Amino acid sequence: MAYRTELEARIAKKTTKASVDFDMIQEGDRIMVGLSGGKDSWALLQILDVLRQRAPIRFSLVAVNVDSGYKAFKHDLIARTCEERGWEYRIEHTEIGELIEDILDVNDTPCSLCARLRRGVLYRVAKEVGATKIALGHHADDFIETLLLNIFFAGALKAMPAKLVSDDQQHVVIRPLVYVGEDEARQYCKESTLPIIGCCCPACGDLALQRQRMKKLLMDLEVEHPGVKSSVLKALGNVAPRHLLDTRLNPPAELRARASELVSSVAS
Repeated sequence: MAYRTELEARIAKKTTKASVDFDMIQEGDRIMVGLSGGKDSWALLQILDVLRQRAPIRFSLVAVNVDSGYKAFKHDLIARTCEERGWEYRIEHTEIGELIEDILDVNDTPCSLCARLRRGVLYRVAKEVGATKIALGHHADDFIETLLLNIFFAGALKAMPAKLVSDDQQHVVIRPLVYVGEDEARQYCKESTLPIIGCCCPACGDLALQRQRMKKLLMDLEVEHPGVKSSVLKALGNVAPRHLLDTRLNPPAELRARASELVSSVAS
């Protein structure tokens, strides 16, 4: 089976590299793809289906959409698209939209709370459909933006893992698009004629949100310094612990002992 376009071949290569680098997909896996209806999740589902048909190992896919309960959400279009392409799918209807208003903490954002609630639903459904992996459509830009958000607003040097085992050890979450740029996912979704469906949340796309501010910052930096996003992504895999201030990585007692040993060796 040949790739349809040069873009598909490039995204397939990056997705395959991510799978190999982080040991994401094994023989017999049943991968549940979190399908929001946005460009990223559609691109993920499409490329995983392409790779499934070409891979030397057998694995299956099931797309799961978590409907937050907004009346205008086009879950019927998601269902129709999956049926037309022969993709197994499930739509889980919830009332997350109403819950957010009731339980939103003053230090939280609607998007982060929504993500946690949706993740809980995905974990539950994963067991029901027998999924061995949960694939999410986070791309390279998401990793970079999350890193900057944590640095600027949370005082933490972290992004998100490409592969994660849940706290209860019951689920494995993978992000196969870690090397794929947002612009590539957008174009791939477009050339694959997949319908981009908004989540209908009133807070979605609000430019005042911190993530949108990071997105604009990166966009401006990329214009001024082409390749800066690739450099930041590379930095996430090129960490120098000895050059950080975290005393858990560099315990003062150990540093003191090393310094003493160095002084002794020089003196002798």
